[in-house]
Amino acid sequence: MKILTLSFAFNRFGAVLLLFFIIPFSGFAQNVNRGAQVFELNCANCHNFKDDGIGPQLGGLKGIVDKKYLLDFISNPKALIDANVARAQDKYKKFKSYMPGFNHLDSKDLEDVIAYILEKPSPKIPNKKDKWALENPIKEGIQFSGEKITLKKVLKFPFTNTPQVNTRINKMTYHPISKERIISDLQGKIYLLDDKNQLSEFFDISKHFPHFTNKPGFATGLGSFAFHPLFAQNKLFYTTHTEPEIKGHSDFTYGDSLRVKLQWIITEWTLDDPNAKTLKGKSREVMRVNVIDQVHGMQEITFNPYVKLGDSDFGLMYIGLGDGGALEQRRGFIPNNSEHAWGKVLRIDPLGRNSQNGKYGIPASNPFVGKKGLDEVFAQGFRNPNRISWLKDGRIIVSNIGQRHIESLYLLKAGKNYGWPLREGTFAIDSTMSTNTVFPLPKNDAKMGYTYPIAQFDHDEGNAIMGGFEYTGKLIPSLRGKYIFGEIVRGRVFYIPTSEIKEGTQTRIRELKLQMEGLPVTLKELVKANKVDLRFGQDAQGEIYIITKTDGMLYQIVPSL
Repeated sequence: MKILTLSFAFNRFGAVLLLFFIIPFSGFAQNVNRGAQVFELNCANCHNFKDDGIGPQLGGLKGIVDKKYLLDFISNPKALIDANVARAQDKYKKFKSYMPGFNHLDSKDLEDVIAYILEKPSPKIPNKKDKWALENPIKEGIQFSGEKITLKKVLKFPFTNTPQVNTRINKMTYHPISKERIISDLQGKIYLLDDKNQLSEFFDISKHFPHFTNKPGFATGLGSFAFHPLFAQNKLFYTTHTEPEIKGHSDFTYGDSLRVKLQWIITEWTLDDPNAKTLKGKSREVMRVNVIDQVHGMQEITFNPYVKLGDSDFGLMYIGLGDGGALEQRRGFIPNNSEHAWGKVLRIDPLGRNSQNGKYGIPASNPFVGKKGLDEVFAQGFRNPNRISWLKDGRIIVSNIGQRHIESLYLLKAGKNYGWPLREGTFAIDSTMSTNTVFPLPKNDAKMGYTYPIAQFDHDEGNAIMGGFEYTGKLIPSLRGKYIFGEIVRGRVFYIPTSEIKEGTQTRIRELKLQMEGLPVTLKELVKANKVDLRFGQDAQGEIYIITKTDGMLYQIVPSL
């Protein structure tokens, strides 16, 4: 008999990546069918058996790694990487992340999933590598601006659900009446934070929906929330959350023969008292969307904060809906279709009722109304539009997490196509080859009608972009006129001057260095982990906050002494 074991690594979203395996072992009789189920639940987000996705492809791995290496790697992968062991360095350079342990699989599940994987043959290799493929698409790195920002610790959020689970803080804004900071946890809770930094629980969505899920993690759970601009009068509040598989009739589907891993639901809440410190009231479902996997979901709903009553954009909800991991599942046709909802920014009127399901309105000014395309679509061509933010001058910035190479910011405009899954940033993807490879744009690209980023960086600089805000506060005059954003995994903080943003050109990105209590610091040092999981928040005064989701910490950017 052989005992088999696996090693794993984090990808840039915190997902688990199987890398390689096989050592002598004895144990349970192997159940390949059960292994397929375990793989689907724990591994399929990041892996397939044809080519690298978020993680490495897993076909044809039987017998390629020796026992000592695996034991050492599982015990302390960082030590092997730091010791320049060739195989460990190769994987680190390619996926740019360290490997943690993988503790939740029991021995039987582990043996079954290995048996399933070991049945898979090596993928077919193309006859030759395309000479135009780009290994390092953006050679120029992001430079330090010379500017520093100071962090002040606000608080550490309490553990959620069990003492072992850190709060997975995902979004921060402010209450439109009390102006208190309001902050959500992917695991289902929303908190109020008063001016004395006292925390109270505003809402727990898991108590209202029996099918609510935030497992096995990734981007599932309570995705986003937003107050209607007339909240003080109509008392309307909105949330998004996930439920597993098909728990209700979906408003958007992509084919009966394809699996549904999750459903994303937008809910409208009518509060009994808009001034209350806890949410009490009635709810109604606004929209339900099937997704093929548990990544790249509905991470943003928001309203334009600068328009006034009577303006054409007033009260219209913008919805950032990713491709649902479709490309990792070899289903690129799902986002690459103007008649589909995925890989889009949608725009609806939640107070209207002229949609197909009769639960929300379709703005007449949406670009595909009366044309070929889904009426709800405002713009298309996104992999994961995780944040939507307005500049003071009315322009809209969307941050889009890339796949293997490019992280990007876009100016959002009605009817535009930003390219995914045929473009990643200002580079082309050949759908007949690996989607992890990018190429220079073709000579006839101008005829294809794509709109390109206003700023971008490649994975030499960071693994996943996180959108932020234009600084509109008063405490730090030097930050005015700057759009602050960052990189999720390493926790680097960047900015672009809003005056330099121009569609069709690349705005130079600058890095802001961090300090705390007068000393230089990095977020990785503060978190004491290999993944920071950076987020940004903004309060009613326009001051900006930094959240490290890995350890549940909230910091405010404050004036330097």
